[in-house]
Amino acid sequence: MEFPSTAEPDYFTSKSLVADPYPYFDRLRRESPVRREPHHDVFMVTGYDEAAAILADPSAFSSCNALSGPFPGFPVPLEGDDVSELVEAHRDQLPMSRELTAMDPPRHSAYRALVARYFTPKHIGATEPFMRRLADRLIDAFIGRGECELLMDFSKPFSMLNICALLGVPECDHPALVDELLGPDRVLLAGSMRGAMPADPFAFLHERFRTYIEDRRTEPRDDVMTSLISKPFPDESRPELMDAVRLASLLFIAGIDTTAGSLASAFQLLGERPDLQQLLRDEPERIPNFLDEMLRIDSPLKGTFRLARVTKTIGGVEIPAGSTIMLVIGAANRDPRKFECPDEFRVDRKNARQHLAFGSGVHTCVGAPLARAESRVGVERALARLRDIRISERVHGPVGARTYKYVPGYLARSLRNLHLEFTPASK
Repeated sequence: MEFPSTAEPDYFTSKSLVADPYPYFDRLRRESPVRREPHHDVFMVTGYDEAAAILADPSAFSSCNALSGPFPGFPVPLEGDDVSELVEAHRDQLPMSRELTAMDPPRHSAYRALVARYFTPKHIGATEPFMRRLADRLIDAFIGRGECELLMDFSKPFSMLNICALLGVPECDHPALVDELLGPDRVLLAGSMRGAMPADPFAFLHERFRTYIEDRRTEPRDDVMTSLISKPFPDESRPELMDAVRLASLLFIAGIDTTAGSLASAFQLLGERPDLQQLLRDEPERIPNFLDEMLRIDSPLKGTFRLARVTKTIGGVEIPAGSTIMLVIGAANRDPRKFECPDEFRVDRKNARQHLAFGSGVHTCVGAPLARAESRVGVERALARLRDIRISERVHGPVGARTYKYVPGYLARSLRNLHLEFTPASK
């Protein structure tokens, strides 16, 4: 039986669900893996198979509202059993509608192809020596203190400077970007607890990336930004300047938040589990599966949105055309129909890699190979150089009474800070 709307918290504004949304997700799924919430009329999809089915069907479910969700709502009434023409006619009026994440095929496919070759495992593999040097340089700066705040001292600058290198951001600008953009609450895709995101949360980056991409017209290089402005589409046309700027800005921001968040979650667990630390030091080949299990159990992306183009039945529930759907990734990744004992962290879980933290289908995260490599290298280098990593009791409290602060938001899940103590490894 559904709990009454007066008893159900508003997921999109309730601060009580920020630190631990999982009991709420489980409660929704027990009622139905596809269920309409009462506050904003959003279909919450908490089942794994149901979420995967929607991700696999872009012809029936548009990504036009992937970032905006129910806020501010579609600009015109959506009536009838097929609203595809209305979606195409008015989608550009939605916030952030020209971001890659909010595009549908074939436009999405054409823009994704501009950068895809730079995010292949082979290409990312060639950048790993840079990643290792960067990780060591960041660790050098705090290892002597015997403590660090992981996000600001390591995971955020590590992920930012890696994506800077891949995009082609000049090294002379790296310090300024770190100063401008790294902060405990700077998670641009979090989703405001007040409801709507800003109309364009990336506007502050556009002027900077516009300068870089204009420069690539006269001085091309082997980097992502050169490809954005010079590589033609199949019909021989080329991207408009601002579309290239938007895509570069999105890749930049998304490349920071997801990796930084997943590294923080990984070290939050490692700080509580000295046995797990030692296992991964002794058997580093286990680190990739460890990281996939972390992405499954505590995904840095709580969810994403879709808009139903046509009336469709998913999981036995009819979703009318024009409905807003939230694919609750954090819930789908804990669906007991897919993952045995889903609330348990299992470093050797056989199907951990089947999580949906990177999405699925045509919108599988283009940066997934980079995120996987960065996280693996970051964990490898930290475990090699830091011993007895532990949670700071001074900041987070003693075992059994820990307190952690999370950035408020309905899309991203990110710790505000993670204070660790450790013993430097002997050389």
